[in-house]
Amino acid sequence: MASMQVPMSPNQWRLFQIAFSLPKCDYIWDSKTAQFSPCFLPVVSAIPALVTALVLLTYSLRLFNVYRPQWTKPFITEPKQMPDELDPQTVAQPAAPFGLLIVSLVGLTLQISTVFFPSRDLMAVYPLAAWAMTVTILLVQRPKTAPTSILSILIAIFFAQLAVLSQTRKYPTAKDIPLIMVPVVALTGVLVILNMPLRDPSLPKEGISAPFTIPTTKLRTPEDSLTPWQYMTVSWMAPLIKKGVTTELDDEDVWDLGYEFKHERLHSTFRVLRGTVSRRLLRANGIDLVRTTSLALLQLTGTLMTPVVLQRLLASMQDQKSPEWKRATITYAFMSLILRLGSAQSGVFSLWYSRRAYERSRGEMITMLYEKTMNRKILGAKQEVKPEQINGHTNGDANGETNGTANRISGPTSVSNSPLHLFLRALAAVRSVFKKKEKAPEVEKGAASMGKILNLMRNDVYEISQRFWDFPDIISKPAGAIFATLLIWKMLGWACLLGVLALLATQSLNVLIARYQIYFEKKRRVATDLKLQRTSQFIESIRHLRWYGWQESWLHDILEARQTELNYRIIQIFFSTTLSFILRFGGGLFPAVAFYAFTTLAGKPLRIDLIFPALDLFNLLESYLRALPQLVTTLLNAYVAMGRIEDFMNEPDKEQDDTVPAESNQFRLCGASFAWPGVDKNVLEHITLSFPTGLTVIYGEVAAGKTALLQALLGEIDKTEGEFIRPDEVIGYCAQTPWLQSLSIRDNILFDYPYEEVRYKQVLEACALMPDMAEFKHGDLSNIGENGIGLSGGQKARVALARAVYSAAKVIFLDDPLSALDHQTAEFIVRKLLAGPLMKDRITVLVTHRTELCHGLANQWVELDKGKATIHEPNEDEVNALHKTATHESVDEEDEKKKEQEVNAAIPDKFIEDEHRATGGVKLRVYWRYIKSGTLLWWSISVFVMALFRLLDISQTWFMKAWGEGYDIGKPKGIFDFLPDPSENVIPWLQTFFVFVTATACLYWWTYLLMYGTGYHAAKVIFKEAIVRVAHATFRYYDVTPVGRLMNRLTSDMNTIDGSLSIVFTVFAWTIIGWISCVIIILGSTPAFLAFGLCLSAAFVYFFYRFLPTSQSLRRLEMVSLSPLMSNFGALVEGLSTVRAFQAQSRFQARVITVVDSFQKNDHFYWSLQSWLGYRFSTLSASSTLMMTLIAVYMGLSPGLTAFVLITASKFVIFTDQLCKIYGYLEMDFTSVERVVELLDLETEPPGVVDPPAWWPSYTGEIVFKNVTIRYAPNLDPALQNINLRIPAGSNTAVIGRTGSGKSTLALCLLATIVAEEGQILIDDVDISTVNKQALRSRVTFLAQEPVLFPGTMRKNLDPLSEFSDAACESVLSKIAPASYQWTLTTSIEGKGTGLSQGQRQLVGLARAMLRRSAVLIMDEATASIDFETSQRIQTVLREEMRESTVITIAHRLEAVRNADYCVVLSKGKVEKAGRAEDMLREGSELRGMLA
Repeated sequence: MASMQVPMSPNQWRLFQIAFSLPKCDYIWDSKTAQFSPCFLPVVSAIPALVTALVLLTYSLRLFNVYRPQWTKPFITEPKQMPDELDPQTVAQPAAPFGLLIVSLVGLTLQISTVFFPSRDLMAVYPLAAWAMTVTILLVQRPKTAPTSILSILIAIFFAQLAVLSQTRKYPTAKDIPLIMVPVVALTGVLVILNMPLRDPSLPKEGISAPFTIPTTKLRTPEDSLTPWQYMTVSWMAPLIKKGVTTELDDEDVWDLGYEFKHERLHSTFRVLRGTVSRRLLRANGIDLVRTTSLALLQLTGTLMTPVVLQRLLASMQDQKSPEWKRATITYAFMSLILRLGSAQSGVFSLWYSRRAYERSRGEMITMLYEKTMNRKILGAKQEVKPEQINGHTNGDANGETNGTANRISGPTSVSNSPLHLFLRALAAVRSVFKKKEKAPEVEKGAASMGKILNLMRNDVYEISQRFWDFPDIISKPAGAIFATLLIWKMLGWACLLGVLALLATQSLNVLIARYQIYFEKKRRVATDLKLQRTSQFIESIRHLRWYGWQESWLHDILEARQTELNYRIIQIFFSTTLSFILRFGGGLFPAVAFYAFTTLAGKPLRIDLIFPALDLFNLLESYLRALPQLVTTLLNAYVAMGRIEDFMNEPDKEQDDTVPAESNQFRLCGASFAWPGVDKNVLEHITLSFPTGLTVIYGEVAAGKTALLQALLGEIDKTEGEFIRPDEVIGYCAQTPWLQSLSIRDNILFDYPYEEVRYKQVLEACALMPDMAEFKHGDLSNIGENGIGLSGGQKARVALARAVYSAAKVIFLDDPLSALDHQTAEFIVRKLLAGPLMKDRITVLVTHRTELCHGLANQWVELDKGKATIHEPNEDEVNALHKTATHESVDEEDEKKKEQEVNAAIPDKFIEDEHRATGGVKLRVYWRYIKSGTLLWWSISVFVMALFRLLDISQTWFMKAWGEGYDIGKPKGIFDFLPDPSENVIPWLQTFFVFVTATACLYWWTYLLMYGTGYHAAKVIFKEAIVRVAHATFRYYDVTPVGRLMNRLTSDMNTIDGSLSIVFTVFAWTIIGWISCVIIILGSTPAFLAFGLCLSAAFVYFFYRFLPTSQSLRRLEMVSLSPLMSNFGALVEGLSTVRAFQAQSRFQARVITVVDSFQKNDHFYWSLQSWLGYRFSTLSASSTLMMTLIAVYMGLSPGLTAFVLITASKFVIFTDQLCKIYGYLEMDFTSVERVVELLDLETEPPGVVDPPAWWPSYTGEIVFKNVTIRYAPNLDPALQNINLRIPAGSNTAVIGRTGSGKSTLALCLLATIVAEEGQILIDDVDISTVNKQALRSRVTFLAQEPVLFPGTMRKNLDPLSEFSDAACESVLSKIAPASYQWTLTTSIEGKGTGLSQGQRQLVGLARAMLRRSAVLIMDEATASIDFETSQRIQTVLREEMRESTVITIAHRLEAVRNADYCVVLSKGKVEKAGRAEDMLREGSELRGMLA
């Protein structure tokens, strides 16, 4: 081999040495001088060439883009414009690329000169190659956007050349100007790129807000068109911040979401993905997870390197004999600055991508759940007989005996308020878990209730999407623990192994605890579902519950479910605090054991330059380990949440029947049988029907299957056999229970169809709505509340009817819309609508009991009996019942014109008030309310324990300083003078350190136990007070407040109070104590630090106070915009059949997408604002370390004191940073408290001052109205005016009148739900406005047209308070319900009576009223949905059973007046006539015209 060697020239040999000098370097970095070794400089100089090679590699990899997995590609991409569509100004080449080319050519020229001048330097060849490649890329690629590849090359050139220059040219001369200019030119190139656009000019720019212009919701966020510098510094948020500082932000002041955040695009792309929900989410957001994880690892590197740099900084300060110590110290300070600035910048990028993954995954899941809700099969109609024995004093298992033994935990009244008792109860609950139990039978999963759907949308979706935000922690936290351990190993050697073993021993307990956390989390979520379900039912049924005086019983049930939920929270508190203690103690035991091994076994001194950096690493390690159990817990919670969502998504969808083209209009059933979903028994059997053009009337007894037939025709119930064909087209459906939205009357009727004025007015006229519209101050533009609050029953029915008629549907299904109408109005509608031109050439199917109105009109009669259909052809001799003259119509038209003239001058009015939104900061009284709810004593104890913890923490730091300095100065002086010289005997030092570790861990545990306990108590008290306040609010509050808004506050806002609020409050108090202690320490050590610290604090406060007003506005807007989202879900569940019939799913999906956009945009810009603040805080914090090091160096502080003060000053900066951030978090979370506290200040109904005797009201007591005037609100016209009326005692009184005449208002007056503005209402000579309201409503029974039924057994629905025996309940049930129903007390009833017909629900309501046997019974159209024969039978039973009661019947049927003793006629809120019924019937036909 020697003979093959060729001699090398000296220059070749030198080049060879340079190129391969790394293996010959004894060291790379000189820690004393803070410089690279001379032999390593060629490698540093070659870094730009290496980066250039990587850039070229990435360019070559682009060839394989087509083979990339789908999840690695952008989920949403904005399409580019075609060349002919581009604006000529856009096509023009910008100046920035040309300027960048000039800069690169200058850099290349300068770099060429450095190769030869002032001396030949072959190391300059490497950056020369980088410059050459930069110029080549610019010439070939001609970038129009900021080229990140060139940016990375220029940054590498800048730092590499700066490093080489600083070491090779300590004293530069004029000859070195080219060498000096190279990094300057590279930095100039970097600045040019940072100011180039990120957006491709070929993309459209319309609708994007230019940076630094006034924000408006009409334009997209500037994020879609930024420069790198604006993106990196988040400076584009400046206009919104400026706006927020000067004024309270409204929704119009906030930009719209960016292109890739809009949920219409996200949903349309997400819905076509296949697989499980988790798989689809990963495919949609996987690339963001990779990016955030990479950035998190970059941040981790900077964080872990900071203690290493601190160690070198302290070591250089100890070696003050070296002439280079100051230079080295300052170099290390600058290195720390660069590391922390890089970490801050990574934080901005990481937050943006994390937020994107979080927001998009949340939006994808919400819109997915909404679409599923629209498409899923309507389950939950089972009516089974339960086998359990029921006694007269329980409600069976309908009272919510779920969750195993959960309900055996003491109820809300027996729970101690002491955190100590909470702790003991938690211990008992946990101990029971460890006992061996028999495996419980698997519970069948039922259909998701409304409460569960809201819980999925609000909580489970958040739980999963938050994990997309936290995903980098799954990698970075364990990696941080590993690398921190390795760095400790590097500092302490093998001694840290014993510490690791001690740490593992303590952490092994966490594995045992984590096993049970998922079990209890599942239990807690089930309990939360139950609480939400009961709360939702309570809010939706609150009027009915209060009419009966049942609200207290329901409150007890809600609070019982709430207590069950809180009991599981107590267990979770125990687990969380125990884990925290184990982690804290293990984290402290780690350094204690490691220091023992290092000092005692290895016999090495633990000096200042080791002890503080090692402790810093120990603290980092502890923080990473402390995060791991929480990480495991949250992942388990997300796993549970994902399982719940997967279960919901796996529920069966609505079945698709055989359809024919829409133009065929062919409806045909041939031998078809149908069953309610989830029920085996058929509800319709062997139906053979077709529907000709014209009117088909369906009639039959109650529960004969009339509504079921319409539901079958709509495809809502399951076909079990036979053939069913229907056209694939829109069906105009009017449900038996009118479903209306919280919109204007016009919008409800139009239902998103275009407004055609002529047709619209024809529909209003045909549905007899013209007079009603004239009575409203704002006409048909008046807003109505949820489910038509503010309209009478007849008005709601006619608005729903008008919606079906106005639609373009060729097929109209009308489910008994005439039942709620007076005879005159019903007859008018039959004549003008059903027999009019609007129904021409349409298939109209009408379900009704008022068959006499349709004689002569129907083309086909279908009688249903026990689920079987019989077709009757119309007879030729049918008498047309439409015998009304046109006189009344003309009068109505004249009245209408007069009213329309009045309307034109009227002031608009609202049924629903806008949601209140507080302004400015959260008021101190809100904080005080929360603190008082948690009890002042326990808050005080918690603060004292925290202060004691902080005192021990400071003492421990001072102790470590004394220990480290003891090796140099011997026996310490001061508070630790009782300890010996550590170099002679280190055992007492180790023992003292162990005492510190144990004491701080215990105090840490106690602090969190106390704070969790007080937070638990505060949440419990606030929820109870809020729900009680809502339960006793004025009835007007229910009229103007949507259910969704109340549910938002009682669920979403309460969830914030239940969850992290107490922890945020704890951290806030902890931070204040820490900040004050730091100020005291710094002031005592050196005033120079304090002066700088105050200047730094001023900068922190300046940025924070620019941040706070805008963040508060955005968070409040977010909370307010959440209410419509919840309302949309609630409205969809209520009107699902109607929405599907109209084929309006896409419109409702688009509407919820708009709502989600509005909700998410406020959250998006809130976190953008957090990024703006975090970047500035991190920059200030990074610069502070440099300044404090410079102060320490030039003031000549000792290394020990410098380390102590640097640690304290660093904590001061951290505490200042945290104080601002935590205060911001606290303000944000307290907006939820603020919104719930508003409920605590609701105006409540006066309870009444008179407790009536037990016999009141008596059978002989009359009901007297004395000049009574009533209005619903001061700004509304009177609903009743100057009513003078006497209803005889014991009479059967009929109250009649046209729709909207005030009949229901008259009835509700007798329950004192509306206080009379003038006059008195007396029952048995007692003014009911003074009577105890609970007593009044428990003795006066009001039976509404739409009775509310509750989930549970039939017995619970008849007697929710368990006041009557089983025998009494069975007796009334047998009298009311036909034997064919086979109803028993154990028959299962679903919420709202799902699965029962409207008539059957009314029968249950009648049975409920009969059971109470009140002295006064008011029935508001209580038999409107019952057929004539059944109604007659019920009237007979009522006369017999209620013969000792005064019965007031609001009805439209003639038989109601014929059976009455007394009759009252109302018109326009006034009594038109009153007297004996027989006399009034004899007087003439006008009264008969109102009746059927």
